[in-house]
Amino acid sequence: MGPNTISRLFAGRLHYSWIVLAVMFVVILASVGVRATPGVLIVPLQQAFGWNAAAISGAVSLNILLFGLVGPFAAGLIQTIGLKRTVLGSMVLLVLGAGSSAFVTRIWQLYLTWGVLVGLGSGAGMVGLATAIANRWFVQRRGLVVGLLTAGNASGQLVFLPLLASLVVSHTWHIAPIVVACTILALIPVVVLLLPESPAAIGIPPFGSTDIVDLPPLSGNPFAIAVSGLIRGAKSVDFWLLFTTFAVCGFSTNGLVATHLIPFCMDHGIPEVSAAGLLAAMGVFDLVGTTASGYLTDRFDSRVLLFWYYGLRGLSLVALPFTHFDVISLSIFAAFYGLDWVATVPPTVTLTNQVFGRKDAPVIVSWIVAGHQIGGALAAFGAGETRYLTGSYVPAFLASGLACLMAALMVLRIARQPSAVAVAE
Repeated sequence: MGPNTISRLFAGRLHYSWIVLAVMFVVILASVGVRATPGVLIVPLQQAFGWNAAAISGAVSLNILLFGLVGPFAAGLIQTIGLKRTVLGSMVLLVLGAGSSAFVTRIWQLYLTWGVLVGLGSGAGMVGLATAIANRWFVQRRGLVVGLLTAGNASGQLVFLPLLASLVVSHTWHIAPIVVACTILALIPVVVLLLPESPAAIGIPPFGSTDIVDLPPLSGNPFAIAVSGLIRGAKSVDFWLLFTTFAVCGFSTNGLVATHLIPFCMDHGIPEVSAAGLLAAMGVFDLVGTTASGYLTDRFDSRVLLFWYYGLRGLSLVALPFTHFDVISLSIFAAFYGLDWVATVPPTVTLTNQVFGRKDAPVIVSWIVAGHQIGGALAAFGAGETRYLTGSYVPAFLASGLACLMAALMVLRIARQPSAVAVAE
């Protein structure tokens, strides 16, 4: 049983592109479980080893930073060694990093395992990979596909965070990284068996087309591909607008909320499992919001969508510190913020395709994601340092909310004129 056999079984009923989408959705979901684990470990690690929040947040910050910086080179690897090998390599790094982190006893070991290995392994996935899958396997519904794959972020939180938090509370913190490592390990055979390199590899056209198009031969240097993509992008004002606004996206999501919302809630007397449940609830809303964003991106102006996404997110972050942190206020925040968590991804990818063309979009969007992760790393470290120095997370949430309101205005300037660097599809 493999992709050729399954494609023949479903011929005329289900295009194999949707099976590829399902496989990658599950892989991304599990990878998010790995990346989300530090959110439930900050307080237990403080209690176990006496490390302060700033020191632990530094490891998370390194993880987020490497996640972003390695993305463009991972996109180059897809063109050099292939899609499947790149995905499998990232999964192996995630298994090694998460599994080894269960045995750390020194802070430098946390930086090596969770910071370096998991950061590098995470960088091969997400937006650059989602863009490659959408552009390679789909001619129609690309916005929806990117939305579904990035919604795996939400689903990963939904599946893993409450489970991991309850395991940490009822057993020990060591079990959380072991569980996520074993999950990734179990998915490796699924990728080996069910992920072809391209539609042409199994003799079918992409979804929405009747033409079978062979991929160009695998060649080139991934570093050269990544650097040339950065040089090409850097010549465009639109690239820097996308880069900066997506940095604000990271500053207000994985760096701040995903890393520090649980300890912020614990500062207000909310138990860790309940706080993790709040993130999981946000994941439910984000699954809906990001999928809907993909649908809307196929039909409406991406700049207008981004204006509303950043604006509403900024208002929710500014308002949160002034609530009573009761069930009603936190439930409203979870719904309002959750619908918007990574809804920015489909319109950002669409604008990148529009400005730079589909061929270079996976590499260039990976550089834009690097901006996202730089913003996330600053928030992860900065919020931890703010909590350590002032005893409060409030300044970090206010700064993030104001940055989102500024980004809402900046996105309206993206792709206002046809770009001279765009290429024909």
